Amino acid sequence: MSRASAARLADAAPVFAALGDPARLQIVSRLCEDGPLSIVRLTDGSRISRQAITKHLNALSDAGLVKSERSGRERVWQLRPKRLAEARRYLDRISVQWDQALDRLRAFVEQDDP
Repeated sequence: MSRASAARLADAAPVFAALGDPARLQIVSRLCEDGPLSIVRLTDGSRISRQAITKHLNALSDAGLVKSERSGRERVWQLRPKRLAEARRYLDRISVQWDQALDRLRAFVEQDDP
């Protein structure tokens, strides 16, 4: 693995770790569908407490997936689409590598035995 590939992998790891939690994935989904939301709005209809939502948002923020801005007395959270796009590009590269590996395996299996 090249140094550049290793650096990209190290950069992507926190994103996938953050998205690996079902509650965080649900928060990202809500922000994708509904746009910027306050913690109060993110908590509506959820069985997760505001305190837990805040912890999840901080983890997503640390991974670069969301950011917040003050709006009056509330903090409004929104996605950082660039970070999601980077993660998607990484998954696309992995998909291509898997397809190539499967093609090599298929060619090996289908080759005639001498």
